[in-house]
Amino acid sequence: MRQKRLLSIQDISCTGRCSLTVALPIISAGGIETVVLPTAILSTHTGGFKGYTFRDLTADIPAIEKHWETLDRGFDAIYTGYLAPKQIDLVTDLLNRFRKKDTLVLVDPAMADGGEMYPGFDLAFAAHMASLVAKADITVPNLTEACFLLGKEYRKDYDEGFIRETLKGLASLGPRYAVISGISFNPGKVGVYSYDSRKDEYDYFATKDIPGYYHGAGDIFASGLIAGLMNGIAIFPAVRLAHDLVHESILKTLEDDERDYRFGLHFERALPFFIKEVEDRKSGKLVGSFFD
Repeated sequence: MRQKRLLSIQDISCTGRCSLTVALPIISAGGIETVVLPTAILSTHTGGFKGYTFRDLTADIPAIEKHWETLDRGFDAIYTGYLAPKQIDLVTDLLNRFRKKDTLVLVDPAMADGGEMYPGFDLAFAAHMASLVAKADITVPNLTEACFLLGKEYRKDYDEGFIRETLKGLASLGPRYAVISGISFNPGKVGVYSYDSRKDEYDYFATKDIPGYYHGAGDIFASGLIAGLMNGIAIFPAVRLAHDLVHESILKTLEDDERDYRFGLHFERALPFFIKEVEDRKSGKLVGSFFD
C-alpha cells in the first residue's frame, strides 16, 4: 500500500510552536508523508513577541511549483494555514495545478481571534480568504474567523442557533464540512461544533475548559484533524480526536515547569497519546472523547 502524502502550506516560526513546526511532526506521527511549502520564515510567531524577524517567501512559490510539476508526484491532501494577503491567489493556482479528484483540501483561515483581526489583516482580506475557503472540502475557523468570512457581526454571546446558522453559512461558501472550535454553551466546558452539509448532520461535544490562551492550539487541532481523516477516520470522530489532542497537549504543558505560554503547547509530549488514539479509533476500539 502506497504511503499517503500531504502538502502543508504555511509559514515557519522558528521558535514558538505553531504553523509548520506543529503541522509537520503531528501529521508525520499519523504516518503521513508531509511535504511543506513555507510561505515565510519568522524568528518567532507574532503573538506576544517584539522584534521578531520576517522573511517573505512569496517569490519562491512559483519556482517551487514549477519544479514539483516535473516530479510527477501528486498529493492526497493539501492543508493551508496562515497566509499573507498576496499569497491567496498563488495558493489557489497551486490547488488548480495539483489537486486531483480525490485530493482532500483543508483550509484553516488563520487571520483573527477574540473578535479582532491579527495584525496586517482586514475585512478585505477576509473576503479574499473566502474565495480560498470556497475551494476546500473542509474549513476549520474559530468563531471570529467564521463571522468575518461571512461578513457577519461577531457575537461573544451566542446560542446554538447562531452557531448552526454560521456553520451552514460556511458550507454555503463551498466546503462540504465546516468545523468551529472553541464553542462553549455552559461554564467550564468548551468544545467543537461540526457540520456535514451533504448529509445535513451536526455534531457537538465539549470537554472540561482549561482557562488560558494557548498559542498554536488551532494548528494542533487542524493538523490532528487532517491526519485523522487521512487515516480513514470519519469526520465527526476525527474532529473529536483532534480536540482530544489539543486537550492532552494542554495537560502536558501544565505539567511542565516552563509557564511562558508564548512558546506554545508542549504537543510533543502528547504525540504518543495521539499515535495510539489514531490506531485505536481506526480499529473501532475507541470512539469519542476521554475528557467529558
